[in-house]
Amino acid sequence: MSRNARAPLALQGLRFALLATLTVTAVTGCGVVSRSSVKAVQLAVQGKPDVQPTAEDVARNRYPQIKVNGPAGGAILVLGAIDDGRQAWYSSERSIVFLRNGLIESTHGGSPELQQMRITGHNPFLDLRRVREGDVVERQYDVMPGYRFGVKVTGTLHPTGLETVDILGRPRQLAHIRERLRGEGWKQDNHYWVDPSNGFIWKSRQAIAPDTHLEIIQLKPYSPDLQPR
Repeated sequence: MSRNARAPLALQGLRFALLATLTVTAVTGCGVVSRSSVKAVQLAVQGKPDVQPTAEDVARNRYPQIKVNGPAGGAILVLGAIDDGRQAWYSSERSIVFLRNGLIESTHGGSPELQQMRITGHNPFLDLRRVREGDVVERQYDVMPGYRFGVKVTGTLHPTGLETVDILGRPRQLAHIRERLRGEGWKQDNHYWVDPSNGFIWKSRQAIAPDTHLEIIQLKPYSPDLQPR
């Protein structure tokens, strides 16, 4: 069975994932995740309190999980579906972050909302271990509100070496790659922390609008993503 054939958890899987998280709330009655349930990514963007899960909190839920940090808060999302390589990560309030190859492709349920990000031409994110200084990425963004469709943005990649990144109390030696974004009102940087052994993006900071970014931290990755590329 192919990876994509095995992957879809679909809506029923999403319900089970959210139910599992809410069950932890009922059973444990303690801990940040149990008190807060799964926060919406909208809350992260709009400045609600942060969520600080522990390794034990994450382990209690058998489904893949990420943490999404916005300008003034954080949220835990679970993997609900995979469609032709695009992963849909859901909150209990049905806010969604869509990832492909570790990149934020779109969001739903927050403001601003990234309706679509697409790369035109060469895509170095298929394996960031091969990136060279000055490699260029051409992107187009559709952002709401404001009907900002087809906004062209150029990214220039700069590997900066290995860094130690702590995720749930476990230090990881990851390759840090900075992406300088410029074009049509965009002037900020993306950052990616990549596993040198398999190319997996464990942590990233990615723009979804000219003035807004989200930080994605992989707490419990979808296991096939950890296979060497």
